[in-house]
Amino acid sequence: MTGEPVVRTVLGDIEPAELGVTDAHDHLFFASALLPGQELDDLAAAAAELRRFRAAGGAALVQWTPHGLGRRMPDLARLSAETGVHLVGATGLHRAEHYAPAVLSRVVDDLAGVFVEDLTGHTAPRAGLIKVAGAFHTIDAHARLTMTAAALAHQETGAPIAVHLELGTAALETVDLLCAELDVPPESVILGHLNRNPDPRLQREIAETGVFLGFDGPSRANHATDWRLFDGLETLVEAGHGGRILLGGDTTTAAARSQPGASYLLTTLAPRLAKLLGEDAVTAMLVANPARAFATSWR
Repeated sequence: MTGEPVVRTVLGDIEPAELGVTDAHDHLFFASALLPGQELDDLAAAAAELRRFRAAGGAALVQWTPHGLGRRMPDLARLSAETGVHLVGATGLHRAEHYAPAVLSRVVDDLAGVFVEDLTGHTAPRAGLIKVAGAFHTIDAHARLTMTAAALAHQETGAPIAVHLELGTAALETVDLLCAELDVPPESVILGHLNRNPDPRLQREIAETGVFLGFDGPSRANHATDWRLFDGLETLVEAGHGGRILLGGDTTTAAARSQPGASYLLTTLAPRLAKLLGEDAVTAMLVANPARAFATSWR
């Protein structure tokens, strides 16, 4: 262990208190076989997005783009240096459907080793979290493989594990696998997309396990569950789980970049939440909670 927890950004390790107002789940770069023609690969557009976010009061953004999906780590470092926004990059592996078979075949034999090298290797910039994914309502063979590798990499490095929950499902199954079976501490696990499965009882049960709960993509008004975001967050805060909530924008396609994006969290969502829940609750979601979720004592 290196001692006190730090957040591993693309420009190096920083104290958790330095992270500041954080978009806890987003993408500046992303390219998937499932989304041909919708690649996020425009450096100038990413820079403009970060400047808007910074102008709105943002200080840090966590990119969940994992290995093999165009994460462009050197460009993340360049953007962070140019804009002054802290950026955290990811290793890991998404659902198998996002990759060409040749990409998967190059890494699956030693996934944990690939993850550890991305997190701790001598070549900068280094990743600061491991991103994996579940399947719809289940943990399929690919998810078990990648989550097991993520757990091994966590045990070796201490890195936090962020999980894409397909449409917000299989959350408790994921916690059972990672925490009960594979011995990952709950406070090292972040579950994404819980707003896409707006079951308040289930969300409370998830929070009681001690993991972090990610609510992301709130600017997508075409999503039928968006209108329930406020009720879900209010229920969690009233139940005493405000310290486990993270907020993110989760832009994943070129078309989505025309939507409000990361700055929406601060210009629109945060003020509305503050009226409902109070300033302290929103500050926790945007500042204090990310500082704990993405910090670790690196091994």
